[in-house]
This record gives sequence, C-alpha cells and structure tokens, in this order.
Amino acid sequence: MCGFAGLLDPQRRQGEALALAVAMAERICHRGPDDDGAWADPEAGLAFAFRRLAILDLTPAGHQPMSSADGRFVIVFNGEIYNHRELRRGLAIPWRGRSDTEALVESIAARGLDETLARADGMFAFALWDRRDRVLHLARDRFGEKPLYIARLAAALAFASEAKCFSALPALDRTPDEEALAGFLRFGYIPAPRSAWRSVRKLRAGEVLSVPLDRAGDPPEPRLYWDAVAEAERAAAAPFRGSADEAVAEVRARLRAAVASRLESDVPLGAFLSGGIDSSIVVAAMAAIGARPKSFTIAFPGTPYDEAPHAAAIARELGTDHHVLPVAEAEAIAVAPTLVETYDEPFADASALPTLLLARLTRSHVTVALSGDAGDELFAGYPRLHAAAAVWRRASILPAQLRRLARGLARAAPPGSFTWGRLLAQLSARMPLSPAEAAQGTVQRWPPEHRLATAAAPGLGLSPQPKLSPLRTAMLQDLRTYLPDDLMVKVDRAAMSVSLEPRAPLLAIEFVRFCWSLPEALLTDAGDGFTGAKALLRRALSFDLPRTLFERPKQGFEPPVGLWLRSPLRGWAEALLAQPRLARSGLIARPGLIRRIWAEHLSGRRSHTHRLWTLLMLLAWAEREGIH
Repeated sequence: MCGFAGLLDPQRRQGEALALAVAMAERICHRGPDDDGAWADPEAGLAFAFRRLAILDLTPAGHQPMSSADGRFVIVFNGEIYNHRELRRGLAIPWRGRSDTEALVESIAARGLDETLARADGMFAFALWDRRDRVLHLARDRFGEKPLYIARLAAALAFASEAKCFSALPALDRTPDEEALAGFLRFGYIPAPRSAWRSVRKLRAGEVLSVPLDRAGDPPEPRLYWDAVAEAERAAAAPFRGSADEAVAEVRARLRAAVASRLESDVPLGAFLSGGIDSSIVVAAMAAIGARPKSFTIAFPGTPYDEAPHAAAIARELGTDHHVLPVAEAEAIAVAPTLVETYDEPFADASALPTLLLARLTRSHVTVALSGDAGDELFAGYPRLHAAAAVWRRASILPAQLRRLARGLARAAPPGSFTWGRLLAQLSARMPLSPAEAAQGTVQRWPPEHRLATAAAPGLGLSPQPKLSPLRTAMLQDLRTYLPDDLMVKVDRAAMSVSLEPRAPLLAIEFVRFCWSLPEALLTDAGDGFTGAKALLRRALSFDLPRTLFERPKQGFEPPVGLWLRSPLRGWAEALLAQPRLARSGLIARPGLIRRIWAEHLSGRRSHTHRLWTLLMLLAWAEREGIH
C-alpha cells in the first residue's frame, strides 16, 4: 500500500520531469511514510516518484520504482496482489525478494499486461513504463479500491494517487468542471471519469490507459480490461443450482478463503468492527481461521447512533482483542471542516467523518485493517435497490399519461422527500425506464428539477443495458458507481491519511463471481426463517454468532450532522451559505432557494441534512480553491 506520482513530458529538459515527479509525491507522504524512491527515463521525459507503506517484504528488495529482471519494464504500484504467489508460478527468473510488486512486474514481462491483469486478484493502481516500445500503461483494479488521477498539460501527461499531487504543477489548468460539480450536487460524489477540474480525470475501475510517447499531449481513450456487465451476465447465465443450505455453505467457505488470502502481512493486522452484519462476518471468518483478531470500533456514548455496545458484544462472542475509542462531540465537530483537505474534491458522504476517526484509532495499533465493504452491493442489502426494482416493474407498465402525472407530483413535492418521491421523479413519458436509472434516482441529493447547479449533471446509467433482472441491474449500477466513487474513496482517503491499509475481502474476484451466480430468490429468502435484505449473508453469519446479536434494523454509520448544523457547526455553515458568497461562486444558480432551505432546516420544520451537507462540502472546496 503506497502512493505514486509521475510525468510523461517528451519536451521536458533532462532532470526537470524527475524533479516535478518528486515534488508531486511529497504531497502524499502520508500514503507512504516508510520509504521513497524515484526513477526517470530522461530521453522520454518520463519520471516516476514513489512513497512506500511497507506491508510485504520489508527489505530493500521491495523498494520502488522497480524494474523487471530483463530491464524492459519499470513499475510504481499502489495496493496488494493477494494471489502473488500464483503469479510467480512457472516464471523461471532469479527472484530478488518476495514482494507482490516483483511478482506483478515479472508476470507482465513474461505473460503480457492483459493476461496478468486477468489473473491478478487484488486492489491496485499502477504506472508501468515499457522502455522498449516507449508506452506508458496506467491501470486500476476491478472495483476501484485504489485511486488513479490523470492530468493533461499542454503537451504532457501527469498521473498520481491523489489529486493533491497536482498542486506541484504550476502549468495545470485548475478551471472547475461545472458539469462534474453539478453531478456532485446530484449524487454527493463526483463519478469517474470526471473530477472537480476540467483538466483532471480519474481512471475508471477496471480500465487501463496505454499512452505511446508521441501521444503524451493527446492520449487515447482508456479501455476496459474487465467488464463488470459482461461478467455479471455470464454468471447469471450459469446460475448456482444448489439448495439454500448449499449456498450458505458455499458463502461461508468462499468468504473464509477470501479472508485468508487477505491476512498475509509482515506488519500488525486487525479489522474494523461496527457491529453490523458485514464487518461481523469478516471478523468471524478471521476468528474461524484461527487468528485472534484485533478489532476496532468508535463509540458515540449516549447517542442513538452509537453501535459500540453491539460491536462489543460481538467481539466478546468471537474472542477478539477489542479496542473502542469514545469520541466526544467536540472532537468530531472539529474534524468536519477539514474533510475537504483529506478528500481533495468535494465529497459529501457524512460517514467519512467517523471513518476518519476510526482509521486514526486503528492505526495506533495496526497497519492493516480488514473491512466488510461491499456486503450490501453483493447481497442486496440496501432497501433502495429493492424499491428501485419495484418502481421499475410498475412504471414500465404504466400508460404515458400516468407517468407524466407521477412526474408532476414528484416535482411538486418539497425538497427532502423520501425515497419513493425521488423514484417518482425519474419517471417520464419516454419508457422503458431502466432499472439502473431507477436506482440512480434513489441516491440524488439535489435532483435536476431543482435546477440548483449552473450546468447539467452527467447521468450514471449503464450502457448497454445488461440482460439481468431489475434488482440485479440496480445492484450492478451500485457496484459500478456508488462502490468505487463513494465507498472506496471514503475508506481509502480516510485510512491512507493516517498510513493505514484497508482491505476488503468481499471484493475477492472469485467471491464476487460466485455472488453474481446466486439466484435472486436466495438473496431475499435463504431458508430457516431468514428473509429480506441480505438474507443469505445473515444466515451464513448465524453459524458463528447468535442471531440476537446482529438481527436488528440497519443502522447507518453517520454522525448527526443535521443537529450539528443547527448548533455547533452553525457559524461555519452560515459563513459558507451567505447569499453574497453563493452568488459569487458561480457554481450555484439559485441562492434564494438555498437560503430558504437553510432557514427551514434551522427552524426544525424540516430536515435537509443531506442536501445542506452536500452543498457545504462544495462551498468548502470552492473556498479552498480560491473560488469566491
């Protein structure tokens, strides 16, 4: 787990590209406090700079940038390849160490880039320079666990693990991308491939960008090396044929295998334990394998959103070495205005705040932490996905006049309406509405009909539409957008800001493929009385924990920012929401609407927490960028 930065600039004088790459990497020392390195191909104007968080092979044999044994390839790599031993098999070379970086670059040298990407199970982003063919390859893992930003300069290309690296580039155009920011207001995050700046893009999950030296200033389009839609369709075409009992047994066995593959570490390792189903089943698998895991949670004592007692009960049952950090309200509130520094772009997932505090606690004890991320995406855990599928089924048979009426009613509803209102807002006279579009409608903060942004937001629909059921399509939409662009961003930036490596066992590729092959009926009816959202995962967990410890209503991991905006954060918010500032920003089309909603929230007549928090994150970012 590390961070890197680099530059491909054929017109750069010898040494300049390397100096710029090193300056970029200095902005992300938090991603790699243990070691640093740099390398350049002066004739090409190619330079790599690297910061290392040492996890596997702590010796100098794991140092990066790293060359292949034949000298053709040089790589900088951020992440973990969990099946690196498999990549080593059959390669007759003199191995220098046992790092996964070496396994990755030597596999590419022997088998080629595409075959290696197809074989690799892991989280990664890397930059690879082919010295023979003079081509730069940039690649990102299948589920977007690791980030990769790309900046276009006049005749050059820069790339980095975090956007803050580009502050070292004086020639970078920092003009805001108003369409991307409109997308942020709509969804609370900026969907890849766009970023907050016109000149900066993000590589999508499962993409590779290959840039010949003569195309540095005009790079080709990235290509998918892994197509989630095609993979999901293949799995659905060959569904699991066993019984519910057999499916539960397979889930437990495959999850334990995935967890076991993610336990390799030369530094201390633990796990996040919120008390929910996803983190609990990961920790239960760790305990079943034979480890006594260290587990970590944060507590908000005396509040209705405190899951610490649930986590503590599960930790006792599993026999973990459990650690709890009680968080005072003042401490959490102090972190809120600083989130824009951690995330670089506007980012409105309020659970980023407790995630950052949890990462700080965990890093004081271990360097690696397993998480339960992706349980909802793989096992249909979000109620909104079921609602989206249900609305799509009904809407697709409604006459056009009724759809127009429903859309009109939704537009007349006040801001802050519940999920079904958001779904109705997606209906139009042009049908069939896709399940992906219906799912997209459930996560909107400021929908287009409010006309808040000065530009139109890009959509998130899957194209072409997959040959899947409505529920599966909605789940796949989340896996391709919400998971990489929100959940993975939240965890990666929070954890890496304190030099902590997060790992998500549920995203092991073979486990994901198996989950996609499960009949939809098993996801909501797993037998033995387990029905509803995540039924199969809950039944699997019941073999390790008493049902009473985890069977309770789903609880989010969010602090009470709505209450805080009415009292301790009111001054900060009021300054950002001042009408002259809203008007000067050039990003908001209806300052008057904002002021009315703010007043309504302060009065307690309505709660506009998510909309206001999204807007505040945008305005805090604009202030940081000097957009006034």
